[in-house]
Amino acid sequence: MNEFKTYHPIVNFAYFAFVIGFSMFYMHPVCLAVTLASGFVYSVMLKGPKAIKTNLLYMLPTMLITALMNPAFNHEGVTILTYLPSGNPLTLESILYGLSAAVMIVSVMCHFSCYNAVMTSDKFIYLFGRVIPSLSLILSMTLRFVPKFTSQLKVVTNAQKCIGRDVSNGSLLQRAKNGISILSVMVTWSLENAVETADSMKSRGYGMRGRTAFSIFRFDKRDAAALLCISFLGVYVLVGGVAGGMDFRYFPSVKATEPTIYTVSIFAAYFALCALPIAVEVLEVRKWKAIRSKI
Repeated sequence: MNEFKTYHPIVNFAYFAFVIGFSMFYMHPVCLAVTLASGFVYSVMLKGPKAIKTNLLYMLPTMLITALMNPAFNHEGVTILTYLPSGNPLTLESILYGLSAAVMIVSVMCHFSCYNAVMTSDKFIYLFGRVIPSLSLILSMTLRFVPKFTSQLKVVTNAQKCIGRDVSNGSLLQRAKNGISILSVMVTWSLENAVETADSMKSRGYGMRGRTAFSIFRFDKRDAAALLCISFLGVYVLVGGVAGGMDFRYFPSVKATEPTIYTVSIFAAYFALCALPIAVEVLEVRKWKAIRSKI
């Protein structure tokens, strides 16, 4: 299911800009829960059931490490639970802040994985190629580096395994040598790929004034409606956050803003914004099933 991916690049970019930006700055527990749940569900929709295992493999260790590190180094807070062997207090506020920071980091990582699946390099260059050509090319190469590196690493590892030179064969010293050999191959491939991409774009006249480019992206009524909806929800949440409707304090004691109809509407708008691609995918599936039932 990739219906949201078929929208115009400006729609995809606006969505991720709002959601990832809000995820990094709004530490209210409700916002964190909504962001984590929406990012996890949408990544599973994009990548299939295998994404559940992949997400949990990096989500759980990251959350655990971050949640444990903060109370070990941060001793602020008025609610003292006990004292560490070093004599520093272990406070409830530091534990809660560590958990919140862990959820925030994992949520951002989850949404960035969705961003890499939806916002391809050609979409990014289409949006910013004429405005900031050099920077857009560098950012595009940077954002797609990890997926391409992972894919190439599997190819190289499988090739080395076929000739008995992977990290699972031989003694410990031999395994280390094989690992260094694979790392050397990957570093060489990365540098060559960067140089080839730069030369290719230069030979095509990328960044030159007056250069034209073919594009398959067309902004239609569906994109206009989606962009209007994302903009309205994003601005509404932003204004509500600036007005203090989503404030949440962890130190020196835990305190949240009093719930009102206005604050509830802000959280509702935030939920609608984060769940927008999920709703698009669900509606498309229902539409497709309805069409098939009529055949």
